[in-house]
Amino acid sequence: MKAYLLKRILSLIPVLLVVAVVVFFLIHLTPGDPAAVMLGPDAAPEDVERLREELGLNLPLHEQFFSWFFGLFKGDLGWSIYMNKPVLDAFLERLEPTLSLAMLAQGIAILIAIPFGILAAIKRGTLTDQLFMVLAMLGVSVPSFLLGLLLMLGFGVKLQWFPVAGYNPLSTGIWNHLQYMILPALSLGTIQAALIARMTRSSMLDILTMNYIKTAHSKGLKERVVIYKHALRNAFIPILTVIGQTFGTLVAGAVVTETVFNLPGVGQLVVQSIVRRDYAVIQGTVLLITVSYVLINLIVDLLYGVIDPRVRLNRK
Repeated sequence: MKAYLLKRILSLIPVLLVVAVVVFFLIHLTPGDPAAVMLGPDAAPEDVERLREELGLNLPLHEQFFSWFFGLFKGDLGWSIYMNKPVLDAFLERLEPTLSLAMLAQGIAILIAIPFGILAAIKRGTLTDQLFMVLAMLGVSVPSFLLGLLLMLGFGVKLQWFPVAGYNPLSTGIWNHLQYMILPALSLGTIQAALIARMTRSSMLDILTMNYIKTAHSKGLKERVVIYKHALRNAFIPILTVIGQTFGTLVAGAVVTETVFNLPGVGQLVVQSIVRRDYAVIQGTVLLITVSYVLINLIVDLLYGVIDPRVRLNRK
């Protein structure tokens, strides 16, 4: 197991290296001059040129890359030219809203999707199954920003149950925090719920036709025991895969959701940094998000062995 873990960690190095190279060059090859953006449209050309010189933007692109890349090994993600602070500090300051949003959205998605997916599989071909699948299709089809606006209109403006936008940190109290997070989490989690529900239904349908399930029924075991102890456990690996992969969708969706609900998270930081051409923040943030995504998939991969002992045997 340790050898497998070490092998998986080493395999992440080329992935992160490729991401670092692609992110750096894509950002620097996009049109726009950060020095001109910082000084404004009325700035004199000589002032813009002087600022470019101070920021090192006149250096050849490969020198800028190697300077940034070797800084990563020292934990230096760069310096935000707009906020005038280290990129890591700017990222950590914005991490709480994004982490809270992602965890709540994923929690809502799992709580909704798995029971609905199981029920749809058990009731295959019935009106209940068709209704759940139509709802799942709607969940996948409706963009998160549109659902977010509808939730704001319904529960924020009309019913006034929740604030329309804004953010209260967790330190102000759980309810004060949650009342600002429920609508964004519902908006973001609905798409994930639809994807997980469809996978749960599909995986459960495959398992429910297996001979050992028929044997369990023939032994007179209760339906609940057959479904949750025998069927769901064996159906859970593909469901777990989807849960892990949808984290990437959550991060991408968080950019839009944080903008719609005015949450000061990492997604909003990325959008603001793109507008400001704050290269170091974009590079550092995208790299950290990629590392998080890769690590979560690694954890999901390791959980396979916990759920299914056959996976552990295959790895030896």
